[in-house]
Amino acid sequence: MKPIKFKESNVVYGVGQESLEELPALKFEDGEVVSCWHLTFKEALRLLFTRKVWLCVATFNNPLQPTFMSTQQKDLFVKNK
Repeated sequence: MKPIKFKESNVVYGVGQESLEELPALKFEDGEVVSCWHLTFKEALRLLFTRKVWLCVATFNNPLQPTFMSTQQKDLFVKNK
């Protein structure tokens, strides 16, 4: 999987950091961050058959922040008023 730039992106994390791949994202004023990832054909097939996605989050020993994953942009761009 590779993080990809999308129309609403307004920030890029990891710029100039050799050990990290750049992460285009949309950062909201409340600190919420949304990124978009593109799967290879092989990864898409694996997902189709296993229906599993694994997520690793570096917490640096701080409390784990809420995380949400979706296959639809609209699930992530709707903000509660």
